[in-house]
Amino acid sequence: MKELHIISFNYPYPPSYGGIIDVYYKIKALSDLGIKIHLHFFVDKIPVKIDPEVEESTENVFFYEKKKNPLLYFSTMPFAAVIRDSDLLLKNLEKTNAPILFEGLQTTSIIRFLKDNRHELYLRHHNNEAEYYKGLSLSEKNIFKKIVYKIESLKYKGYQKKLLKKFETIFCLSEKEYNEVETYSKNAQLIHIFHGNQLVKQLDKKGNYFLFHGDLTTADNKRALIETIDLFKTLPQHKLLVASDRAGEDIKKRISTVENITLTPIQTTENLHHLLENAHANILISYQNSGTKVKLFNTLYNSRFVIINGNITDDPVLTNLCLYGANMDEIHQQIIASAEKDYNDSEKRKKILEKTHSDHAKAEEIVKIIFKN
Repeated sequence: MKELHIISFNYPYPPSYGGIIDVYYKIKALSDLGIKIHLHFFVDKIPVKIDPEVEESTENVFFYEKKKNPLLYFSTMPFAAVIRDSDLLLKNLEKTNAPILFEGLQTTSIIRFLKDNRHELYLRHHNNEAEYYKGLSLSEKNIFKKIVYKIESLKYKGYQKKLLKKFETIFCLSEKEYNEVETYSKNAQLIHIFHGNQLVKQLDKKGNYFLFHGDLTTADNKRALIETIDLFKTLPQHKLLVASDRAGEDIKKRISTVENITLTPIQTTENLHHLLENAHANILISYQNSGTKVKLFNTLYNSRFVIINGNITDDPVLTNLCLYGANMDEIHQQIIASAEKDYNDSEKRKKILEKTHSDHAKAEEIVKIIFKN
């Protein structure tokens, strides 16, 4: 029986945002291949119960509370990593002699306490964290948060350099991170994001609106939405639906002043898929270059046209399935052009996505690497 410890930065259900979507569907795909998974995760508050969707894909589930001491901000270690430290986690890992897959660098602070050579160590490299926090700092308007993100970026710069060579293999999400890791530590493997989609939806030629969806508490998404709102102010003939469960009062107020823009909640995965299926085109914009965003897969599998800028993906295969705009003027032109087009790309997407981006194929690749002996 092949066994694997997975240490997640958060509870992996529901799979409602980028990183945790990758964690959940990876666990599911590995379990489907017969891997016995011992899942460990850090949370703000211990859950009352474990969801059956998580239980059915795991052998054991262990949870640990993140540390809440604000003085940990002054640690030389990144704050996101130092709060995810646990003596109990070390004890639970020692109970089963199996490889360990760390989900993101923020779960790796316990490495310094692990007994040498007892476990093979693997990393799912979700982000170049130094670049990620640098990007957050640049997008953030609040001066205090701007400084906090900048300091975290500097901490991660040194932390990454020290740690990356400790892993047998680092599974990278994108070409960019693959090239960075491979140049530095020669242990990179490109495994694109797990996304949970299986079949490309067969949709008719026209949808009813343009769709922007995402977590509007992040600085990057807020900036992208504000730019998109400004575009649609100049396009009163086209309707924009903004889908989010996390919109602040400032965003709600901004949307309420524009007649052709509506805010709607997502609430469930089923509702998100309904919104995607009825959209004519999706607006996906980012100001952070961090590989392929998971919501790109959701839109390509479940919706019609997808209008992107250069930071949504660094995969040329996926870029070719989208309408591309290098700047907001070009995005503006793609909105106008796509409104007049009929959607006929289902078969093209099916041929490409189901061959090159299935979760099953990615899980098989990980199993071959971790359990090579």
